Amino acid sequence: MGTPAFAVASLKALVENNYKIVGVVTAPDKPAGRGQHIQYSPVKSYSIEKELYIMQPQKLSDPAFIAELKSLNPDLQIIVAFRFLPEQVWKLPKYGTFNLHASLLPQYRGAAPINWAIIRGETETGLTTFFIDEKIDTGKIILRKKVHIGENETAEELHDKLMNIGAEMVLNTVDAIESGQMTLIDQRNLIHDNEELKLAPKIFTENCKIEWNKSLSELHNFIRGLSPTPAAWTKLNMQDKNPTLLKIFETRKKEDVHNFPAGTILSDNKTYLHIAVHGGYLQILSLQMEGKKRMKINEFLNGFKGIVNCRIEEPR
Repeated sequence: MGTPAFAVASLKALVENNYKIVGVVTAPDKPAGRGQHIQYSPVKSYSIEKELYIMQPQKLSDPAFIAELKSLNPDLQIIVAFRFLPEQVWKLPKYGTFNLHASLLPQYRGAAPINWAIIRGETETGLTTFFIDEKIDTGKIILRKKVHIGENETAEELHDKLMNIGAEMVLNTVDAIESGQMTLIDQRNLIHDNEELKLAPKIFTENCKIEWNKSLSELHNFIRGLSPTPAAWTKLNMQDKNPTLLKIFETRKKEDVHNFPAGTILSDNKTYLHIAVHGGYLQILSLQMEGKKRMKINEFLNGFKGIVNCRIEEPR
């Protein structure tokens, strides 16, 4: 059971290692893009290619879907980046249902663990497989694996790294369940006294606005933690024009002491674009102006002269 590209790697690993996939459950088709053409999920596209049996229920509690699922007589259900399951679904298989989650549970329970780990400046995250229970991301842990986060690593880069490591973990978890050679860990035993449990709720575009009055490190982490999607954004104010949306994807930190107000733009109009913030300068490496494609900074400056005459929208 899964929908995005992150889930395809695990499904592919199972197929290529000759596990019998009796069924694939993925999101219903939906229109996308300007032409509103019907778009398949990455999991569905791969499943069609491999001629796997596909189910796309609107509601996971639909009696017809549950009957269809029962008819497949699954031994085990594997969840990777999917929806919350009703109890009658996750309890159905002989060996239960396990989930691959992109964090070191019990930390970063929720829909966006990769993004939030970077936004909060973590230097380490990981992957966890666990048996599904009544609550979200709280079941008993089967396997955990730590993964380093680089200082400039983006959400996209970390996503791809975890996706590939996760596929191997799914195979190892299936092997452990099949052999019975596993020691389950209660997540409550991993929570130390007075430890803060950090959550990873879904991220919405309106919450991705850059607040330029934050520190250099906070801004750098915020931008790379949302790159490339949904993307951190700001408004660029130009003379005699309405403010335009500017998405920022890649940055580097330049620690320094200065007297510029937060949000001041500094550039040679050719090779660099720096934004003054508390603690130094944020060096912009790639961005996208509304109505334009994503560009490296030298491409952007080559086609947009006079950036120093613009100003970033005032912090709220």
